[in-house]
Amino acid sequence: FFFDDSFGFEQYVDFALDVPMYFVYRKKKYIDCTGMTFRDFLAGKLPCIPGELPTLNDWENHLTTIFPEVRLKRYLEMRGADGGPWRRLCALPAFWVGILYDEVSLQRVLDMTADWTLEEREMLRNKVTVTGLKTPFRDGLLKHVAEEVLELAKDGLERRGFKESGFLNAVAEVVRTGVTPAERLLELYHGKWEQSVDHVFDELLY
Repeated sequence: FFFDDSFGFEQYVDFALDVPMYFVYRKKKYIDCTGMTFRDFLAGKLPCIPGELPTLNDWENHLTTIFPEVRLKRYLEMRGADGGPWRRLCALPAFWVGILYDEVSLQRVLDMTADWTLEEREMLRNKVTVTGLKTPFRDGLLKHVAEEVLELAKDGLERRGFKESGFLNAVAEVVRTGVTPAERLLELYHGKWEQSVDHVFDELLY
């Protein structure tokens, strides 16, 4: 439903009300409410705290425990990538700003993805974690989509006029080579790290 033309705040709230809860925080203690919904909480029907109604703070806590790819806060939290060396920490916001803050680039991405089906999106979401930019998609590879989207992000940044496109270099390197950071780590793990994960702490230290 996130991709429906009618999607808006009301649908997101309805979605969040029915996502199973983790906890309620009372008197400096976390009370286990797993499996229950915030909708039940609004009706005072939580067995863990019977008859008690939620506060706005309870709602804000609940929203932090929902994990879609994009989480709605007072801003859009893009959750598709997290952590990594500082160069990529700078690259990811620049990538999204170039698309989302520029009407031309945003519209072109919307046009590009408009006919992607639910099945195709689910396939990409599942397979890209294994095959990265080498994932077959339609008549080519996901790498070709990434090249086009990266160019749109760069164009969007350049139109802003703040000389930000250099922040995309770390992402551009991934797109150019078609080798993701995860694949580089796996190569090290199966190679000189001799299947020890201990080295990852030194490799990604910043």
